[in-house]
Amino acid sequence: MRKITYAEAIREALIEEMRRDPSVILYGEDVANFGGIFRVSAGLKDMFGDERVFDSPISENALVGGGVGAALTGLRPVVELQFADFLFTAGDEVVLKAGMWRYGHGGAYAIPLVVRCPSGATGVGPEHGQCPEAFFMHAPGLKIVSPSNPADAKGLLKSAIRDNNPVLYFEHKLLYATRGEVPEGEDVLVPLGKAAIAREGDDLTLVAISAMVPKALKAAKRLAAEGHSVEVIDPRSLVPFDRETIIESVKKTGKIVVAEESYKTLGVGAEIGAMLMEQALEYLDRPLRRVAIPDVPIPTAAVLEAFVLPNEEKIYQACRELLA
Repeated sequence: MRKITYAEAIREALIEEMRRDPSVILYGEDVANFGGIFRVSAGLKDMFGDERVFDSPISENALVGGGVGAALTGLRPVVELQFADFLFTAGDEVVLKAGMWRYGHGGAYAIPLVVRCPSGATGVGPEHGQCPEAFFMHAPGLKIVSPSNPADAKGLLKSAIRDNNPVLYFEHKLLYATRGEVPEGEDVLVPLGKAAIAREGDDLTLVAISAMVPKALKAAKRLAAEGHSVEVIDPRSLVPFDRETIIESVKKTGKIVVAEESYKTLGVGAEIGAMLMEQALEYLDRPLRRVAIPDVPIPTAAVLEAFVLPNEEKIYQACRELLA
């Protein structure tokens, strides 16, 4: 076990999977010569050559469409979009082709495609700063992962590359420099569809997505100092979604807060709320609380961005209100 950054964990996963399987290729805008806009793929072109690591034109629809074609013909493409927001530019290929073609052709072929999606608000405004996971949870046929720490970043990416279905891999930009312990070994995988209990507790369930997990853990630590035991759950995978872990936690605590860096209306928290209404209503003794972005575009100005984004304090206050 050693400590590396989130970005290093992603790069390590790419290297190991490309060494293991010659059908894995990596491409995108500035991925090869520059090493990616966030430098995650630096040096990979020198390691694997320009037939397996290469730059693309500025056309997200063509990038993902090419990935669908490559996957259909036996490759395992990893396509990097510079920002997760650009999934909307590639919407036809992501939703109607990658997501639906396997079903539409009776399962005659697999589409082992990974689309890497750097997400999160970092002062870059509404077209480069979204976390649009919830949008694509609504699209059948896609798998969706959103790691919150280096170990999961590596293990989930390796599992995604080996999966025979299209996977949207959301990597939060503010997590790239964070450090954490990552197991050694090329076959240390994190399964898609299994949540992690980041902190155990008995008084309240706190579900946090991606970069909200570190903030949720800090809020839980503050609440522990006040005598409250908060269980923090990191879903890790949004499709498939580990409903059982959340329901079992709510059976124990009777209260739940969901924290996510996406829009409140029809977000992940809304889906969790509907799930609990259908499957666990009798266990809730307080209404669910959601900490999310109000239904406004993400501002560019730092002071306005900070105003709309979820943070540790907002999570803490939502939990305190339920625990009161």
